[in-house]
Amino acid sequence: MAEDGARPVVTMAQGDPSAFPSIAEYLSRDLQYELSADDVFLTSGCAQAIEIVCSALARPGTNILLPRPGYRFYEARAVFSGMEARYFDLLPGKDWEVDTESVQALADKNTIAMVIVNPGNPCGNVYSYEHLAKVAETARKLGIFVIADEVYAHMTFGDKKFVPMGMFGSVAPVLTLGSISKRWFVPGWRLGWIVINDPNGVFQRTKVTDSLKSYYEISTDPSTFVQGAIPQLLENTKQEFFNKTIDILREAADMCWEKLKDINCITCPSKPKGSMFVMVKLDLSCLQDIKDDMDFCCRLAKEESVVILPGCAVGYKNWLRITIATAPSSFQDGLDRLKTFCLRYSKPNK
Repeated sequence: MAEDGARPVVTMAQGDPSAFPSIAEYLSRDLQYELSADDVFLTSGCAQAIEIVCSALARPGTNILLPRPGYRFYEARAVFSGMEARYFDLLPGKDWEVDTESVQALADKNTIAMVIVNPGNPCGNVYSYEHLAKVAETARKLGIFVIADEVYAHMTFGDKKFVPMGMFGSVAPVLTLGSISKRWFVPGWRLGWIVINDPNGVFQRTKVTDSLKSYYEISTDPSTFVQGAIPQLLENTKQEFFNKTIDILREAADMCWEKLKDINCITCPSKPKGSMFVMVKLDLSCLQDIKDDMDFCCRLAKEESVVILPGCAVGYKNWLRITIATAPSSFQDGLDRLKTFCLRYSKPNK
């Protein structure tokens, strides 16, 4: 119940009705068509959005195509829901673009969707308009739809601007997943969304929308109080706030790119352009007494108090994911410690 003066009011079961059109209007700014409040499903963060999508779409024998390297929560939810997870490759030599040939080789009559993450976690990539158009056309040919994880939308600081996958919803239907946790730095608010980008009404005809609604009705909802803050948050956050974040990330990305050049056992295939991460390759042949990426990261944490995610956690053995979302002074110190650690374990020159 909520207080409205002296009168108690019971809130609507689905939450604050003003949040839905606000999110629809906000996301429509980047599209060539208008979303409606009916296209929006609110969730308790993007993690619940993934859970709902996988649960609503799962059917016996179906499979879903996931990126490698990638956020493993998709696999966990897909398998839990009874789907098979199949992995297509991202290409490190091409700014981590989707290997569309790999997608076509993996897909069959039981494939329901493919997932892309843009801007990328864990790779720090940002996809161009042209590449997203290629992904959409691949999905159209295969008769599948696209789940676009855009939780890092607009967090770009390189030469590519963010383009939403929803731009190509008329080519292949798209479910966009997002949240306020990253761009507004409020992860504890736990508010995300699933948004239907489907001007041709494919999801309606195939009952995908009905499945989402059915599962949505038996799932928990984000806090009503947080929902009530959404219209103000989306409308009144000043651009200076976003610019400050981007400036910090850009400085960290530049620093990371330059400093990693001086560490001979680590190779960065492409400079990070978005999100908060970068994937780098670990060359074990340059090191002694290090078994693999997990061993490397455990020893680094113990000896230098620097935490890096081993690549095996995102499906890429003997790679590393470095987080760049930190103050420049702390980040520089961390990179210096990483270099010291690598020198300590470097094989002596013969």
